[in-house]
Amino acid sequence: MFVQLTKEELNREISKKAWYQTNNIIWMVLFVYPLFSIVDFIFANPVWLQFFIVRIITDLVILALYSLFNRRNYNFRTLLHISLFLISATSAMLCNIVDLQVLNVYYLMYGAIFLFFNLMVFWEPVNSVLQAVCALVLLSIFFILFSQYNLDLVVANGGTVFVIIALVSCFVPGARYKVIERDVRSQLLISKSNEQLKEQNRDIAEKNNIIDAQYEELRRLDNQKNNFIHIAGHDLKNLTGSIITSNNMIREESYRLSSDQVEFTGYIGEAATKMQYLLNKLMDVKEIESPEIRFKLEVFDINAEVQHVIKGLHETAQMKNIHLIDNTAKHPINVNLDRVFAGQVFQNLLSNAIKFSQTNNNIRVVTSMDRNKFVFEIIDEGIPIGQGELAVMFNKLNALSEASEHSENRVGLGLSIARLMTQEMGGDLTYRSDDHGNYFRVEFYVVN
Repeated sequence: MFVQLTKEELNREISKKAWYQTNNIIWMVLFVYPLFSIVDFIFANPVWLQFFIVRIITDLVILALYSLFNRRNYNFRTLLHISLFLISATSAMLCNIVDLQVLNVYYLMYGAIFLFFNLMVFWEPVNSVLQAVCALVLLSIFFILFSQYNLDLVVANGGTVFVIIALVSCFVPGARYKVIERDVRSQLLISKSNEQLKEQNRDIAEKNNIIDAQYEELRRLDNQKNNFIHIAGHDLKNLTGSIITSNNMIREESYRLSSDQVEFTGYIGEAATKMQYLLNKLMDVKEIESPEIRFKLEVFDINAEVQHVIKGLHETAQMKNIHLIDNTAKHPINVNLDRVFAGQVFQNLLSNAIKFSQTNNNIRVVTSMDRNKFVFEIIDEGIPIGQGELAVMFNKLNALSEASEHSENRVGLGLSIARLMTQEMGGDLTYRSDDHGNYFRVEFYVVN
């Protein structure tokens, strides 16, 4: 969080602080200044009444000016200059008409007024220097007009003390002005920071409310999803059970079936058993929501599983007049995997290759060993699907747009599932589509 202050904001706050200090000075003068007549009564009795009236008039003038400046928001410096000048005029005149014996008292009182102003005032030091010069000018004028003593006597009886107090006190406003300006800046920064924090807290609270609402909506949708999975899975399990039961009843009378029919009932039974296994996984909501899929691992000959998949898709390839070439290894290769999911990986890859291939095309299926790994390869020498299109099919589980009016709808969901299952079982699936056609490769570690 970074807070910036404009010059206008800083000046406005400084002006407020200056007016606060000005109020203190003016009201202190209004109450205290007439009391100086007590000193006049004691030390300058012949003229105390006249100067008491002058002090009262000065107070009234300062009060009137204060009301005017405050109401119209004039510059506080002008008000202080006028007020101090009026007080200086009265004090300078008294310093030049009183007796020599009490001259020290009036110069000290004049110096005390200057010191009070400079200790209380909030302005630039140049203003204090200007008032000190005005005081010296007034003293000089009234000395010429009214003083009965020579300059040496005046200097020796308080004049020097006044000059020292007036000049030294001029250094006070400079340091005080810097300190108060820094405090005003710090307070303003803190205030603006607090406002920003409050605004950010309001934004965070609003976003939290939105997140809470979205979370509730997601939880509702998640419950709907789980309910749908339970209902759909339950109904599908019933249907699968009926298929398995009916198929078993047919196989019990296998003596009445031809060899091809017996073979087809075997395919139906295996497919129904796999479907039932997958449905059981689907029904296990805890497993679905788990970060890792739990497999039923077993050691089996993966070459036999590949050959079984090829055999099951042979009829599908013939329907499109596609030549499915079996180049699988003839010796057993054992792996420790989930048999159903491994078979599903090969099934999805090969069925998609047949689906997307062209008529009268060759698709070769190759299995081999490479550095303690089982390798499953599909080599389609037809028209390439395209590397970018394959990347979408394997990575995003979403539908692809039709390449032409005559091409099939390329869903790509089976390829995405195949890659996910391969990775979850510790294998690796790669693909390539270039001028030589389409190529798919799956690798699994073998069991020694």
